[in-house]
Amino acid sequence: MQRRRTGLIAVASALGMTATLAGCGGSGGSSEVTLKLVAADYGDSKANSSQRYWDKLAKEYEADHPRVRVEVSVYSWTDVDRKVKEMVAADDAPDLAQIGAYADYAAKGELYRVDDLLSIPVQANFVPQLTDAGETDRTQYGMPFASSTRLLFYNKTLFSQAGLTPPQTWSELAADAKALKSEGVKFPYALPLGPEEAQAETMQWLLSGGGGYTDDVGTYSIDSPQNIKTLTWLKDELVGKGLTGPVAPAKLNRADAFSAFTRGDVGMLVGHPTLMQKAAKKGVKFGMVPMPGIDGRAKATMGVADWMMAFRKNGHGKQLGDFLNFVYDDKNVLAFSREYDLLPVTASASEAMAADKNEQDLGPFLDQLPSSVLYPVGKTSWAGISADVKKQIARAVSSGGSPTGVLGKLQITATTQDSAA
Repeated sequence: MQRRRTGLIAVASALGMTATLAGCGGSGGSSEVTLKLVAADYGDSKANSSQRYWDKLAKEYEADHPRVRVEVSVYSWTDVDRKVKEMVAADDAPDLAQIGAYADYAAKGELYRVDDLLSIPVQANFVPQLTDAGETDRTQYGMPFASSTRLLFYNKTLFSQAGLTPPQTWSELAADAKALKSEGVKFPYALPLGPEEAQAETMQWLLSGGGGYTDDVGTYSIDSPQNIKTLTWLKDELVGKGLTGPVAPAKLNRADAFSAFTRGDVGMLVGHPTLMQKAAKKGVKFGMVPMPGIDGRAKATMGVADWMMAFRKNGHGKQLGDFLNFVYDDKNVLAFSREYDLLPVTASASEAMAADKNEQDLGPFLDQLPSSVLYPVGKTSWAGISADVKKQIARAVSSGGSPTGVLGKLQITATTQDSAA
C-alpha cells in the first residue's frame, strides 16, 4: 500500500499571515499576464457547472490583481484529460490543468514543483495522505484539488423488512445479502466491475482484505496472497451464489449501480458522498457504515483525489504561485467542496467542515480520510495498469474465472511497465 501518515497535520500559525510569494521565473514588470486554466466539470447541469465556480473565483482574483487575467475552460470528465493531452502534444500547454492525473507530465519535466509555487503554509496545509499521493520521486508535483472516500451504503427500508443490521464483517455481509435475496431484492450487493470504474470497486475490496495494488514501499503487489484470497471469496461467496444481482458484475457500471440504489433495487453497495444527495432526492432511506473486513471493519478505505498541476512552458511561475495561494484559501476550498459534496483537501478546511453542524452528513467520510489509501497515481505506469484492471478484473470473479490467473497476469504487466517507466 501507499505509505500513509495518520491524522490531519497541525496548521502553522503562519496561515494567519499574508502568504509570501514562492513563485519562480515568469513575467515581471507591469505587462499584463493571462493565465490559462483547463478544469474538469463536477456539475451535472448548466446550473451547477464548475464553469460558474471558476468564473466567480477568477473575477474575485482579478479585482485585486488588475494586471493578471485568468481564462478558464471547463470540460466534462469524459473529455478533459484528453483535451489537456492534446494541448500539450500541440505545444500549447495551459498554465494550469485540474484533471485526473499528473505523473506523466511530471516525469517529462513539464511541471513546476509545488514548492516552487506555493507558500510554505499553504503547501503544508494539504492533508498528508494527499500530499504523499501528489509526489513523484519524493517531489510534489500534483496539488490535490478535490477528494472523497468510500463507505458502504445500505437501504434502511430493505434492511428493516428483512430484520437485518449493517454488516461489520465479510461473513455478515454475505449473510445479509442472502437474506435480502430471499426477500426479492434485485441487487443484494451491487458489484460494479464494468469498465467505468472497476479499478475503484476492486481496490476497496482489496483494502478490506488487507491488501491493495501496492505494498508499503510502493511496489506493485497485485497478486499478493491477500488479494487472491479476497477475490476468491468474492467469487465463491457473493458472485457464485447469485447475490450480486441480475446484471453480471462485468456489465454493471458504477453509475448504473447508483441509479439502481436510488430506485430502491439495491440492498448494499460501496458509494462516495455524491450518492447521498442522489438517494435523498429519490426518497431512499439509507445508512452508511465503514467497509466490512474479514474479521471486523476494514482497517483502511479507499481515498480518491483529483489534481491541479502547473505547466512550466509559459513561464508564469510568480503569477501562478500567487493565484494558487488564492485558490487554496479555506473560503474557496470549502465553497467548492460544499457545492459538489466533496471533501476538502486542506487540513484547516477539513477541520472547519467537521465542526460545521450543517455538514454532519459528510462527517463519516471525513473520518475515513486519515486512514485512506489512494491509487498509486505517482507512478507513470498506473494509468495503463488501471485500464488493464478495468478490462480484466471481472473475469477473476466470473464462473470459471481464476483470481490467481487474472491477478498474476496483471502483476506481470504492472512489473514490466513500472520497470520501463
